[in-house]
Amino acid sequence: MLVGGVALAVLLVAQVASVPPVRTMAPVAVSKAVLARDGALLRAFQTPDDRWRLPVSLDDVDPLYIRMLLAYEDRRFHAHAGVDPRAVLRAGAQSLAAGRIVSGASTLTMQTARLTMERSTRGLASKWRQIVLALALERDLTKDEILGLYLLRAPFGGNIEGVRAATLAWFGKEPSRLTPAEAALLVALPQAPELRRPDRFPEAAREARARVLAVMEARAVLSADQVAAASREPVPTLRREVPRLAAHAARDAISARDAGPEVRLTIDADLQARMEQLAKARARRLGPHVSVAVIVADHRSGEVLAHVGSPDLLDEPRRGHVDMTRAIRSPGSTLKPLIYGLAFEQGIAHPDSLIDDRPATLGGYSPTNFDLSFQGTVRVRDALQASLNVPAVALLDAVGVSRFVARLRRAGANPRFSGDVAPGLAVALGGFGLTLSDLVSLYAGFANAGAPVALRIAQGAGVPPVVGAADTRRVLSRTAAWRIGEILSEVPPPASARGEGVAYKTGTSYGYRDAWAVGYDGRHVVGVWTGRADGTPVPGMTGFDTAAPVLFEAFQRIAAKRIRLAPPPLAELAGRDPVPAPLRHARTRARRGAENGASAAPEIFYPPDGAVIELGLGDAAMTRAAMPLVVKARRGRGPFVWLANGAPVASGAHARSLTLTPDGPGTSTISVIDADGRSARVTVHLR
Repeated sequence: MLVGGVALAVLLVAQVASVPPVRTMAPVAVSKAVLARDGALLRAFQTPDDRWRLPVSLDDVDPLYIRMLLAYEDRRFHAHAGVDPRAVLRAGAQSLAAGRIVSGASTLTMQTARLTMERSTRGLASKWRQIVLALALERDLTKDEILGLYLLRAPFGGNIEGVRAATLAWFGKEPSRLTPAEAALLVALPQAPELRRPDRFPEAAREARARVLAVMEARAVLSADQVAAASREPVPTLRREVPRLAAHAARDAISARDAGPEVRLTIDADLQARMEQLAKARARRLGPHVSVAVIVADHRSGEVLAHVGSPDLLDEPRRGHVDMTRAIRSPGSTLKPLIYGLAFEQGIAHPDSLIDDRPATLGGYSPTNFDLSFQGTVRVRDALQASLNVPAVALLDAVGVSRFVARLRRAGANPRFSGDVAPGLAVALGGFGLTLSDLVSLYAGFANAGAPVALRIAQGAGVPPVVGAADTRRVLSRTAAWRIGEILSEVPPPASARGEGVAYKTGTSYGYRDAWAVGYDGRHVVGVWTGRADGTPVPGMTGFDTAAPVLFEAFQRIAAKRIRLAPPPLAELAGRDPVPAPLRHARTRARRGAENGASAAPEIFYPPDGAVIELGLGDAAMTRAAMPLVVKARRGRGPFVWLANGAPVASGAHARSLTLTPDGPGTSTISVIDADGRSARVTVHLR
């Protein structure tokens, strides 16, 4: 017998030695997981073998569960080398005395080996292989690594494997904090996962949990009071869905990156849940086929905090699988603020300039207003707030379509035009394609004092933005951007909306196919789109009546109190001067024709347009001693008004030159306007 035992031990040692190093074995396939900015699970995807097996570490699990698991399954886990001789002798003695198997001798390491083998261990041959692999695990891994492997592979019913997937499925939460009743059920389930499934056999699950609790009391892991309280806690009878927040963004993040099983996004999980609830509630009111998309971003950092591509990924009538934040649709009137901002920047108009809203034909295009009426002569700020079409087209004609499109691209937007024909004045009213992401990027630039903002949703080094803003040049001058925010913040919200302090603009595409609302406060920018994913018109759906209420409710769900908009630039803090005489009426083509003067138009002859001028603005110390910028004009009829980046800086009957001290390096646009409203401008690069 002794010889047989020695031979068996030699054979066991030899077979353990023949097992390849465990660390060289193929890693266990885990569900790919997408995490929120704080590590909360947004969405997970099944493994190739259709399992829910989420990555988990010991630090992720409540220590109470670990203590209960070891006390119930393997009290000498940290003392034995994979096989517990005491447990073997005890089990053998009990079996001989009772004439049947009373208890097993399987250690937690042996159970982990069985899970790794993925086959039955019934029969002596299979049991022998389990022991060999258990000893190999102990040879190559630490105790914590073995325990971690068990926590990843233990079965909990159906296709649920691992303690993290189990707590999400049965309790709807992560395993970091568990009640004694929850921990006891998790200890009991792997012994017979299908026969004790709480959703199918709740009484069997309750009895198994009770046995674990009794052992915990007997072994002083839990007190009698804790066991009594845990016994009264109901057993879950419903298997919960694995979280599916930010479904579209998570899907894109996983498909775009292959770096490991987890991807972390900038999404705020709580805010994302609130935005999804809002989108679902609003979509139900709008009809069975209408979809809603929402983006919330921090315009200071460019981080996307909430991303709702549709009310429900699985809602087929709404085509919920389509991410409407990326759909190319007509933006309607949402781009008018950019036109007005460019007009302010270039000295074409002032917020309090007058402008005509009358029938007109410009470049072969005859725009009309949404209600087919005209308001006559109005202030520029009123024209923008009322979203009048004729003034917007007239200002775009003065600004230039190519400049408008170039600034749109500076903001990170990617406008899509049909055919090979150059874009015309119809772009003022949304005659091309943009995405909701494009619009949010543009308005983030408005909110960021005119500087472009690159929206990003994935964290990590080298991750490209969702909407690129590779061009670091300004979208608008600081003054022009502030003026746009001031005007848009005075637009009253819809009667059904709550809140204030939001600068916003709405838009409705031709044929009621798309309704938009985009707005910002001092920190957040929010974009909302509503419509049908298949492009079918929704009669009566407008941006003001349909999308704007969603926008204001989104801001309420972000925070009940608004963060104030950015303060005005120094030029505006000095006090509002009266509208310069040449800008009493916006300098549109029709106005210039009506006020055609006898003298030649002014011309800036120094410095030339596009010049790079060295003034000694390299650093703070040099800037204080920098030379002034001198600009000279000729022709034109006084008095003259000079503007720097859209802000008046000098005026006078004989002001044919300007001496300006820049506040730093960069690109500046200098304009001069004469008494007849004619102007000249140059753009220079200061160093």
